[in-house]
Amino acid sequence: MKKGRRIRRYIPVLLLALVCLTAALMWDHTPSAVEVFGTGTENGQEELKLYARSAVLLDADSGRILYGKNEDTPMPMASTTKIMTLIVALELEEEGETVSVSSYAASQPKVHLGMHAEETFYLEDLYYSLMLESHNDSAVCIAEHFGNRLLGREAADGGEEKSREAVAAFVNQMNEKAESLGLKKTFFVTPNGLDAQQTDPDGTVHTHETTAAELARIMKYCITESPKKEKFLNITGTMSYSFSDADGKRNFSCTNHNAFLQMMEGALSGKTGFTAKAGYCYVGALKRDDRTFIAALLACGWPNNRSYKWVDTRKLMNYGLENYFYQDVHCGELSFEPVEVLGGVPDSGNRSDRAVAEVGLSVPEEEQTLPVLLKEGETVEVSYEGKERMEAPVHKGDLAGRVVYRLDKGVLAEYPVLVQEDVPRLTFSWCFLKVAERYFPK
Repeated sequence: MKKGRRIRRYIPVLLLALVCLTAALMWDHTPSAVEVFGTGTENGQEELKLYARSAVLLDADSGRILYGKNEDTPMPMASTTKIMTLIVALELEEEGETVSVSSYAASQPKVHLGMHAEETFYLEDLYYSLMLESHNDSAVCIAEHFGNRLLGREAADGGEEKSREAVAAFVNQMNEKAESLGLKKTFFVTPNGLDAQQTDPDGTVHTHETTAAELARIMKYCITESPKKEKFLNITGTMSYSFSDADGKRNFSCTNHNAFLQMMEGALSGKTGFTAKAGYCYVGALKRDDRTFIAALLACGWPNNRSYKWVDTRKLMNYGLENYFYQDVHCGELSFEPVEVLGGVPDSGNRSDRAVAEVGLSVPEEEQTLPVLLKEGETVEVSYEGKERMEAPVHKGDLAGRVVYRLDKGVLAEYPVLVQEDVPRLTFSWCFLKVAERYFPK
């Protein structure tokens, strides 16, 4: 009886221990990436505490994302749209073109240049109006001009419907450019970035939007890849610009609203944006020494938080400058095991031996360099992906495999591994000659 009382005395203690053990097993001791980093990413990056709801820092040379916060979330991008408007126009233009203003273009809301219907401007002047002051009428005028050309029509004020058709044709060209760059979450409805939606004949609704990562990718194209990159940089890097209409009747002046150009040494380019839906947006580029960074911000505050985008941009750029430096990760000369050649002639001439082919990298010594922007602690994985065996005959220069350099699961570079010598097929005639040599020596 006493023994039973002793057991009952310990029941509450045992129950408490069981509850604690159960809670410990149910509790995940590994905090989520959001809890640790506050960025919603899973790549172990440190927290920057940005105002922007979506942001990215991109290496402009490799296209690698160095820092991201909700960087793949589609959001409206306001007038940062105009970097695509400009680059598409630059790639379509002919030297010395003039543009006639339609009633539709002249009716665009502020911010606008204040152009009048039937006025004529030099196309190049409107580029500065587009990018420095972000004028919505200039954006539509440019789009309508090239849209008419794409539709095979003469530029004319044929009424609002024809103007809208021409603008839509140009915007379609913007979307085709985005698709060619591999952008999956970017869709343009307007050339000026005003909030808008488009409904396709099948009922599909598209919103004018992009992601921070894809907006940065568009800027990368504009400043490093486009055949018109130099002109793009010249226009977007200009602090002020004055011009008149083509008839010289009215004068205009533009001041660049990209304050970042004077905030940090090496600032190259950029475009601001704001709508009530998008909030303050920005995309900009900076080059310091041999490193070029692109920062993109979406939904970076609403009035009265106009300065948030500059705080975030500086923070992102400094993060890149302070943490990422070029390192040459190329391994130089590498040695590889010979590849077995099935049905091939052995190098020894002995039919019972295994036929193999020597393989190696065929990269000139001066090209054996691979500079990569790396942060302390980052490592590049180098792997050889080669064939275990090949079918005879094989010839010098045949592909036997490749050496692949990877970082963050992305491929940095790959180099072909090639056969270094011919290995002929083992044929009946070859065997006959070998037998003849053995029994009928010369």
